[in-house]
Amino acid sequence: MSIRHLDALFNPASVAVFGASMRPASVGATVWRNLLIGGFAGALYPVNPKHAELDGVKTYASVAALPQAPDLAVICTPAATVVRLIKELGARGTRAAIVVTAGLSAAQKQAMLEAARVHTLRILGPNCIGMLVPHLGLNASFAHIGARQGELAFVSQSGALVTAMLDWAGSRGIGFSHFVSLGERADVDFGDMLDYLGSDPKTRAILLYIESIEESRKFMSAARAAARNKPVIVVKAGRSSAGQAAAASHTGALAGSDAVFDAAIARAGMLRVDTLHELFLAAETLARFRDGPSGGLIVLTNGGGAGVMAADAAATDNVPLTPLDDALLARLDAVLPAHWSRANPVDIIGDAPAQRYVDALEALSHDRESAVLFIHAPTAIVPSLDIAQALLPRVGATPQRVLGCWLGDTAVAAARQTFRDAGVPDFNTPEEAVRAFCFLRTFRLHQEELLQTPVARGAARAVDLPRIRAIVDGVLASGRELLTEPEAKDFLAAAGLPVVPTRVVEADAAEAQAAAEAMGYPVALKILSHAITHKSDVGGVRLNIGSAAELAEACAAMLARVGELRPDADVQGFTVQPMVRKKHAHELIVGASVDPVFGPVILFGAGGVAVEVLADRALALPPLNTALALAQIHRTRIAKLLHGYRDEPTADLDGIAQVLVAVSQLLAEVPELAELDINPLLVNHESAVALDARVRLSARRPAGAAHFAILPYPAELIETWTWREQPVVLRPIRPEDEAQHRAFLERLDPEDIRLRVFYSRRSIEHSELARLTQIDYAREMAFIATRATPEGGEETLGAVRATVDPDNHTAEFGVIVRSDLKGSGLGHRLMDKMIRYLRERGTRRLVGTVLRINHGMLELAHTLGFQESDNPNDPDNHDTRFVSLDLQPPVHPDDRSG
Repeated sequence: MSIRHLDALFNPASVAVFGASMRPASVGATVWRNLLIGGFAGALYPVNPKHAELDGVKTYASVAALPQAPDLAVICTPAATVVRLIKELGARGTRAAIVVTAGLSAAQKQAMLEAARVHTLRILGPNCIGMLVPHLGLNASFAHIGARQGELAFVSQSGALVTAMLDWAGSRGIGFSHFVSLGERADVDFGDMLDYLGSDPKTRAILLYIESIEESRKFMSAARAAARNKPVIVVKAGRSSAGQAAAASHTGALAGSDAVFDAAIARAGMLRVDTLHELFLAAETLARFRDGPSGGLIVLTNGGGAGVMAADAAATDNVPLTPLDDALLARLDAVLPAHWSRANPVDIIGDAPAQRYVDALEALSHDRESAVLFIHAPTAIVPSLDIAQALLPRVGATPQRVLGCWLGDTAVAAARQTFRDAGVPDFNTPEEAVRAFCFLRTFRLHQEELLQTPVARGAARAVDLPRIRAIVDGVLASGRELLTEPEAKDFLAAAGLPVVPTRVVEADAAEAQAAAEAMGYPVALKILSHAITHKSDVGGVRLNIGSAAELAEACAAMLARVGELRPDADVQGFTVQPMVRKKHAHELIVGASVDPVFGPVILFGAGGVAVEVLADRALALPPLNTALALAQIHRTRIAKLLHGYRDEPTADLDGIAQVLVAVSQLLAEVPELAELDINPLLVNHESAVALDARVRLSARRPAGAAHFAILPYPAELIETWTWREQPVVLRPIRPEDEAQHRAFLERLDPEDIRLRVFYSRRSIEHSELARLTQIDYAREMAFIATRATPEGGEETLGAVRATVDPDNHTAEFGVIVRSDLKGSGLGHRLMDKMIRYLRERGTRRLVGTVLRINHGMLELAHTLGFQESDNPNDPDNHDTRFVSLDLQPPVHPDDRSG
């Protein structure tokens, strides 16, 4: 976790303002006044050597003059003073600072960070507006207004946007738990904020305005952890792009950074929206409707026009309107007039009394998979409030099934408030309601992806890694980066991918004819040159050649055309391939490239020569498994065609998914892989085959699992141990272990749970089990001991876990063995596994807190070499003991370099 000392930043007992003054319109004066009038209950210390007091409060001349070390310091003084103040504050004991000051040079920022790091002092800023914590009355900012108290946290990279958003939210009655301007993010960044707010009980949803991300793995780890607890909704500036520099592959050109950011958001379980208005719309929907159905939508309305507007919006946002089956039609026929719409939208006619609404909603309640969008336009027949009150028993019982849309203003205000008080999300227009439901559907899909933790080596087909290494080493040794087409095909074949047979011949028609005769006409002829990447651009591809004479003519014409357009290109010869004919075939593209922020990415979409024009593509971050690969396929427009239509059969989706998984494995296993295109990947209902491929390598090794933004499941850590004459597997825990882990915990005696994890409840909620099984391998580790059951399944016998601090200095452990297996040596083996793992990753110390009466654990700790002492975190309570083990040898002074 990366929340060290953030409690001092966001929940301080005392605040000192450096540069506090009375000078009108100055930053120091504004920050001081905001703190003074905000209602903060803690101690406030203005610091300015030019004043004896400010607003009746004693003013101090320096850090040394303060009566105590403030928890939080707000620095509004010139840039040249910041480093000195941070040094003095850290030495005094302050653990957090907001550096409002702008204009620090790169050298000054680095010196500031180094001064803070010595004392683990956290810094928000520099060049930031500051932050507000409304429930504390804490306004440590120079914003022109305060923030209402609420349950949304807003974190912004833009300072100007902070002040505008405060204005906008205030006028709409929107409240916040935290409102934070990050500024230049020298220390506290989005990852830190997600870690802190993800476990903050006063925050129900996290809203982010992002312009750029630097530490992608830290961001993804924090985002995935936070998104498991509460909705995280993002607006990112910069959807449009001027494009990238020319790339060797289509994938490199197509995979713009914004598209990669979209892929990262999806994989982290977050939701991206386009506007600030949608940010709050999504937050309202997910907070109130997160557990509601997200399959289809049924529109219930008293106005045909409003229903049409909702249906149009649903079509635009790809939201399915649920067809009404015969049983539902019969229920509605029984309670509605004969001339009702008999379709979805369900139009119950403008003269509907309150009871008709109740009966219609009751009939629709039998469909548990669909949400109901209730749209009402006010009429003179019956007051809107009467309708709302009549519906209240139904919507109040299941508010997560209904979305409300009361059209109008004053006439429906009371009805709208009645629904809101019942927990029903409310929207001003049908389009807004449908858009919100679309957000919910997208959010659910992203949450499903969040639960996936694939292995790096997940391809179904065997991979010939020595053969791949020989190709890579040979190409790089020759001074090239681009593989020839035959080399690229060989590369893919070694990875287990299906490729079309390819013959390499000299630039001679007779040799090409001999190859064609051997494989049979028709054939494809392609130019072979290290210098030519996109062969079709220079006339270097001829398809469907049906005879020797036609082939001779194609060879001559191709050499002439290439010589005219690329006289600099060294032509090595031709490649000859049989024409692959597949009925019902689709041309697809599968590719890979390396994003400068998020590392390796995988592309899938519609292929062929018009790939850039069609721009039908979806990107995903590796590692992939079949489920994630299928999800990536379904994010494209061509997926509708792949599922079949009319007399066209469904394409081999599993075959496509396996190609994507194989590419993911290549990115993990071959660090030199910089760009890859398989275009076209020809797919029909029977199989998939790669017809053409481009591969670019780089000696800088930009790929490899070490550069993935999401660490794959560490399958290399699995080991088997013989215990009681039967094999026991020691392996890292994974998300799929939730049910198995629940069964393990349920077999523990209550006293064992209390002794080992200080946990008294016998039943464990899904959210807690998810936290235990869906771990981030970059931050923590949990090993479980498992064995096969007679029924062919697997059971967990014991578990050990350790959480490592951000500096990889100290890890805290916990270990537990099934109650009926205590004293069998399992605990020792699990602890030995964890100790070996932590030593390998360079962690310096392993610590734990043990109840004094837990003699078995204390004895095990002593056996493993732990030192026992009083618990430094609980000096007044003698019920616990502290154990620690040094994992790395001490550094001798003579061994230190520099």
